[in-house]
Amino acid sequence: MSVGFYLDQDRCAGCRACQVACKDKNRLEVGILYREAHTYSVGEFPTVKAYSYSASCNHCEDPICLKNCPTGAIYKAEDGTVIQDQGKCIGCRMCVMSCPYGHPKFFPEQGVSGKCDGCYGLRQSGGEPACVAGCPNRALKFGDVDELRAEFGGDLDEGRIAVLPSPEETRPNILIKTKECAFDEGYREVNW
Repeated sequence: MSVGFYLDQDRCAGCRACQVACKDKNRLEVGILYREAHTYSVGEFPTVKAYSYSASCNHCEDPICLKNCPTGAIYKAEDGTVIQDQGKCIGCRMCVMSCPYGHPKFFPEQGVSGKCDGCYGLRQSGGEPACVAGCPNRALKFGDVDELRAEFGGDLDEGRIAVLPSPEETRPNILIKTKECAFDEGYREVNW
């Protein structure tokens, strides 16, 4: 079994409610985010297009953060969730430096790293991840990747849009209903 996120770019307005819900649930310090929403524009006036992308840990099939953690602080739960045990973390930042998506974060005050765990505890008690619950447009969903693929169709992109690194190294569990312009290379991030 593998779990991951589904993102519908047609529904995502880039409002960052998912980002705020995650930050609040995890009580993250200023400047640290486990989920980041970005908006990109492509093209030139008068034919400008835009799309948003909301990103957190992709709970990869082959997580390089897990492979490079020298203490075993990062592990896969039975359902495929990639989890970090901060009690075992020595603050070496190997996970931070090795993740091609930039998702594990370092907490200088505590001297440890941390990352999205898909709100594992909430899900174990029957809830859903805070980012999913916080999305007003229902652009995000979390679950078994095969079930998400069956629900939303087999033509979903699996981590191959212009703003993401190649999925070949880690095989991320992110399914994206993409806007066509998300494949364009000439993108620019829109800063609010």
